[in-house]
Amino acid sequence: MNTALTRMLAIEYPIIMAPMFLVSNTNMVIEALKSGITAAIPALNFKTDAELRQAIESIQKETQKPFGINLIVNKSNPGYQQQLKTLIELNVAFVITSLGNPKEVIEKCHKQGIKVFCDVVDLDYAQKVEALGADALIAVNNKAGGHPGKLDSATLINLLKTNCKLPVISAGGVATAGEVAITLQCGADGLSIGTVFIASNECRVSDEYKQAVLTYGAADIVSTDKMSGSPLHVIKTPYVEAIGTKANVLERLLNRHKWLKKQVKKIIFKRGMRTMEKAAFSATYRNVWVAGPSIENIKSIRPVSAIVADLVQNIN
Repeated sequence: MNTALTRMLAIEYPIIMAPMFLVSNTNMVIEALKSGITAAIPALNFKTDAELRQAIESIQKETQKPFGINLIVNKSNPGYQQQLKTLIELNVAFVITSLGNPKEVIEKCHKQGIKVFCDVVDLDYAQKVEALGADALIAVNNKAGGHPGKLDSATLINLLKTNCKLPVISAGGVATAGEVAITLQCGADGLSIGTVFIASNECRVSDEYKQAVLTYGAADIVSTDKMSGSPLHVIKTPYVEAIGTKANVLERLLNRHKWLKKQVKKIIFKRGMRTMEKAAFSATYRNVWVAGPSIENIKSIRPVSAIVADLVQNIN
């Protein structure tokens, strides 16, 4: 299919396997690239710069097809500068920016011919990153897994296409070929698809997580602010029901002050303060499973290649 995204990256189908925190891995990316789409991994999935570098190089050894890295560009990411340096040095095809001002990323990446796509949830921010020189908009809608936007897919796509000149890549709410076709018909130049790939053979999350994606439906997706202070779409498991979805006073305080959060963790570790630990850190990405409402249409665990083949069957 010929769209702005396929032309920009020279890929067969206008789909990005979305970068998913603690979910995406190099094997998933390699299989996605072999299947005719592109993919991205969060830089934060790697604890050290050496691990990030090794992951990028391992993909590049397997295939020369384009892939990207998702980069958190605000102060919550202390490794931002080194990560950006590594991405430029290893010449990834594109960078997806989240949570901050992408000006520096755009300027430095463009000098090396690296594309920059920016997560946006509204027109105001979209116009700001367009003015900075972004190459495309990742339009995060209200059905996205992880941190969702506020607008539905069609409304957000139309708003951005009407008022911006950049390609619009829709993110959220897609797990089937029919949904891919509808999103493209709404005017999207591409799609960023994540949740359905959790239920892939190559994904290394727990079997319990994968089974939850198959078992639960759209009505079981809830928004919680216990993880980062911002709304996050997760599966309403018995554990999530038990701990609730609203951050308590201590959690809100620690989410606003990262340095304080580190110090509290040190104290808890040294003293074994179980009560405080439960109050401050009961919700972690190990026991709260991120997903979007598109789990409604996910019924089996399949290879990445089979998932892609299903998604693109109506594209021509």
